Amino acid sequence: MAKAKTVSKADLVDLVADKTGMKKKDVKAVMDTMISEVSTHLDKDFKVQLTGFGTFEVRKRKARTGVRPGTTEKIKIPASKYPAFKPGKALKETVKK
Repeated sequence: MAKAKTVSKADLVDLVADKTGMKKKDVKAVMDTMISEVSTHLDKDFKVQLTGFGTFEVRKRKARTGVRPGTTEKIKIPASKYPAFKPGKALKETVKK
């Protein structure tokens, strides 16, 4: 199986700066602020919906019993919350192509 290609945050900054004519430092500031705001709102249990792209949300895992790796010892795993992303229709259609 071929290794997946990766686009870094720096790559995205370069691409957006090239396409918009904005300075890279300004694009980086906008991206940093956007990431910070998404994170802050998720921390407050808000959904963040970007129409045409997708929705970021917090999902909950129930407490459960697990097994410690390497032993047969049963352990209690506490309930937790985790960030999740649900792609929007436009993004799904773009990826299908």
